[in-house]
Amino acid sequence: MKILLVEDEPKVVDFIKKGLEEQGYETEVAYDGQMGERLAIKGNYDLLILDVILPYINGLELCNRIRQSGVQTPVLMLTALGTTEDKVAGFDAGSDDYLVKPFEFAELLARIKALTKRSTGLHQTSSRIKIADLELDLDKKLAKRGDKQIELTSKEFALLEFLMKNQGRVVSRSEIAEKVWDITFDTGTNVIDVYINILRKKIDKDFETKLIQTRIGLGYCINEP
Repeated sequence: MKILLVEDEPKVVDFIKKGLEEQGYETEVAYDGQMGERLAIKGNYDLLILDVILPYINGLELCNRIRQSGVQTPVLMLTALGTTEDKVAGFDAGSDDYLVKPFEFAELLARIKALTKRSTGLHQTSSRIKIADLELDLDKKLAKRGDKQIELTSKEFALLEFLMKNQGRVVSRSEIAEKVWDITFDTGTNVIDVYINILRKKIDKDFETKLIQTRIGLGYCINEP
């Protein structure tokens, strides 16, 4: 397992690199965004760990550039900024998970295992999901409704895929948090509600038939009316 760590704080680098190598992960380090971009695009990594505040290119822009280059390697963002808005910004940039500093190494390790496990599963997937005129191509990571191509971030795609795979079943916020974000649901955050609203604007707003439904006090489901 090969990991790229993009972090400019030497103490944090030493802490993470030492811990990962003790767990058997081969770890390379970039100390600024420019070097991180070059390595991420050219290297064959299983996971990218990006700090948000970096010299030259910040972590959000770096993640966005990496995704635009076509690299789909799982990305874990590290940051001292932990508001809902900060997390949404990270996910919108294309990250797959978000860990707020300071953190315990055991938590970092759990996130890494979850991301690499999910990534392996995705590579083995070869199918399409369709509900009404909404279709997901799981290989190409594309979504369309009718003749309209729908642009989704990686986290939006993962959430929509989860809902569609559970067609007609009401899924709770805690289940979404566990299956899509690989975290325990925090009742003090509205990240899931924010993402459901984003999906509604992209999937339902311009169409007469609304597919995403809210069950008050229970959760969400997607189904043909």
